[in-house]
Amino acid sequence: MTPSHKVTIRLTDSQRQVLKRYLKTGTHPSRLLVRAQILLKADAYGPDAWSDEEIAEHLETSRMTVMRVRQQFAAEGLDATLHRKKPTGRQYRKLDGKQEAQLIALACSSAPEGQAKWTMKLLADRLVEMEVVESIDPATVWRTLKKTNSSRG
Repeated sequence: MTPSHKVTIRLTDSQRQVLKRYLKTGTHPSRLLVRAQILLKADAYGPDAWSDEEIAEHLETSRMTVMRVRQQFAAEGLDATLHRKKPTGRQYRKLDGKQEAQLIALACSSAPEGQAKWTMKLLADRLVEMEVVESIDPATVWRTLKKTNSSRG
């Protein structure tokens, strides 16, 4: 395994001032403060550029965290490194309470003719047939039933 290339951090005067201001004023998330300290200590233009090992030991974090902060700063800049991005792929509930109740009632009813018991696919198809939902994946049916204490038998 080859050692990864160490990314050199070179902060501008204004970036250095922003980081120092975070460390001196207000209340900020600890993640932001640790990242600010990492960047200041890793700054090649700073009074004393520390090694990843020294920074990790001093800040009681891992060397990998220091390395990732360096890489993120080089790739995405100061703002992205300090502030966590909002999640983009938010998953919304596929079934509301009323639809869940209909699914559970269906799952607790007797299986369709010719079937020993309900399958996830049969339940999904029946929900669409009954116009409870436009479409639904059998896996969603399974997850919904899994979080309830109902039995399909």
